[in-house]
Amino acid sequence: MNPGSSPGPLIGAHAPGVPSEHEAGALVDLLPAILYVADAGVDGRWHYVSRGVTAILGFSPEEWLADPGLWARQMHPDDRAQIFAREEALDAPTAPDEYRLRHRDGSTVWVRDDAALVAGEAGTLRWHGVMLDITDRKLAEAELERRAEQQAAVALLGKHALAGEDVAELMRDALEQATSIIGTRTGAVLERPEDGSEMIVRASVGVAIPSPDPVAGPAMVDGITAHIEGRGRRWGSLWLAPAEDCAIGPADVDFLQTLANILADAIQQRSTEERIRYQALHDPLTGLPNRALFLDRLSKSLARRGAEVAVVLLDIDNFKLVNDSLGHSAGDQLLMQIAPRLRAALRPEDTIARIGGDEFVVLLDQVPDERSAELIAKRMVEAFDSPFDLGVGGEHFAKVSLGIAIADEVASSPAVLLRDADAALYQAKRSGRGRFEVFDGAMRARSMARLSVEHDLGRALERSELRVLYQPILSLRDGSITSVEALLRWDHPVRGLIDPADFISVAEESGMIESIGMWSLQRACADARSWRAPDGGPLGVSVNLSLRQLMQRELPGLVEEALSVSGLDPTSLCLEITESVLLEEPATVSEAIRRLAQRGVRFAIDDFGTGYSSLAYLSGLPIDGLKIDQSFVQELGSSDTATAITTAIVRMAQALAIEVTGEGVETDAQASELRALGCTLAQGFYFHHPLSADAITELLSARASLWPGDAPPRPAPSTSRVA
Repeated sequence: MNPGSSPGPLIGAHAPGVPSEHEAGALVDLLPAILYVADAGVDGRWHYVSRGVTAILGFSPEEWLADPGLWARQMHPDDRAQIFAREEALDAPTAPDEYRLRHRDGSTVWVRDDAALVAGEAGTLRWHGVMLDITDRKLAEAELERRAEQQAAVALLGKHALAGEDVAELMRDALEQATSIIGTRTGAVLERPEDGSEMIVRASVGVAIPSPDPVAGPAMVDGITAHIEGRGRRWGSLWLAPAEDCAIGPADVDFLQTLANILADAIQQRSTEERIRYQALHDPLTGLPNRALFLDRLSKSLARRGAEVAVVLLDIDNFKLVNDSLGHSAGDQLLMQIAPRLRAALRPEDTIARIGGDEFVVLLDQVPDERSAELIAKRMVEAFDSPFDLGVGGEHFAKVSLGIAIADEVASSPAVLLRDADAALYQAKRSGRGRFEVFDGAMRARSMARLSVEHDLGRALERSELRVLYQPILSLRDGSITSVEALLRWDHPVRGLIDPADFISVAEESGMIESIGMWSLQRACADARSWRAPDGGPLGVSVNLSLRQLMQRELPGLVEEALSVSGLDPTSLCLEITESVLLEEPATVSEAIRRLAQRGVRFAIDDFGTGYSSLAYLSGLPIDGLKIDQSFVQELGSSDTATAITTAIVRMAQALAIEVTGEGVETDAQASELRALGCTLAQGFYFHHPLSADAITELLSARASLWPGDAPPRPAPSTSRVA
């Protein structure tokens, strides 16, 4: 009865034909509810209770009425304080109370108690009320609330996973949510090692096993388990122990599996990220740190107060010969065996990295002085005294050159230390290889000068500071000009005319030789287009090419473009290359030479006799000319060795129908000796210094012969002892 209802008898009067009071009572007993009348107060006497009390709470009406304290004792402990307080205060509820009573069998029954206080004839207050069993509704509401809580937990864990939260923290979050919502007190995240050994606890709640100790198998058999599975592998499990007061249903199993799936995705994602991060910071062949990781570690070492740091740059001597002779697989085998050799010579705190090709770098941390660094470098060089086993390539002895740079007030950044170590390495290679050099003040001065040249050279083209001069090449038969060689010069605005020896190597190593070399080629082709030899035919022009230019895939197209734009006949262009260029990248260089030769472009070997000469390329490539190095020419007549070598070169060229040019002729005796040996062409200061394009034009117009005195001398017998 709702508060405010008018008091009255429980069973009212009845009209004729209406059920009697006894009949009405029988109907009431059939209702699925408990109708009652009871005195106010916790221990108040119950005057009436319908038989619904048996169906709902398991007690008979007689038992209930005979025991005034039974209602209070069956009240759920968690609800007693609130309900009893209202009962003692005689507060009529503004809404029906909902609370729990214990069934006779011990189970919990939720009831909705709708009652009103009614004053009796003697003024005694009694409750007239109805109790309804709302257990099913309450369980449904609890289940909905639990589902909502589970969904919120899943959403929160997914959000943290997407935000990149640490996997270990995600595991703890998942366990806390699962045990809290499902109602268990013990759980763990278990990893299953790939080797099949016992599972390992990675996170736990209520498990007294410290990670990462193996799990004692039987202790975690019972309960519920959700598998954490990645791509093709079961990583582990999310496990909850059973609880006596916790009923686990299918929805809880689904909830636990959803949490496990989020963990699986996070573990997979972090694994992928770690793999990508590792690949980004390590060399794929050797597994060593790469340049980026090395520079990061070097920066951190230099940032420490009082840092004592040295950098050692290491290069394998003649590594290219291993690749070319034994194959790239043998070269890879050699590279992979470098790190173990070096580690044996280094300290545990030192870092080895591969920064490209056959170049390695070592970070020496806490080296107090130069002597300490030298001792370590000495051990590194000695580590290569024994041969390497290259498998099918057999054993191979490899030597290394090292450059050392020690951090100081001047060299205090990673970039500067690497640059200084590179300069020291360059000096070690120039000094004979298989050794080390320590960067010093003199190297720093040379390095700074080189850096200045590189900086200024980068602007030389756009500032029109580069010039192309031409040195005539003449016939030793009649002194007539047959062609010219294009020679690059740099007219620096401050330093004046800079010798090619001081900037060509810088241009090659910095890569600027590609743009500078192409400009020189275009300029030479354009100038030569208007020149005519004394016999009226086109005048040839020779242009030097570096290895870097020959390695350009687009070189044939660039040369063809220069010829097309200038209008120069391809047969008038001769490209000069050195012997060393042919040995560096034989396949690539040979392909470029053959393609251009098919267009009519001619090729000559410059400085012949000073490199690793090989007759194979002379017979296998379309080579049109050889230029005898000036070191031999200048000793003709005074050195039997130089004369013998020159004679051999001339006779070999004659046999192969290849033109021979003597370079660097400075005296009449040298010119005469070359002519006597059968050399057909020559160039040098004895005939003429390099000239501008305009001066060449004037020279061609003014003189038919460049031989001093206008007429070459008659051939004289050779003064050498070699016939």
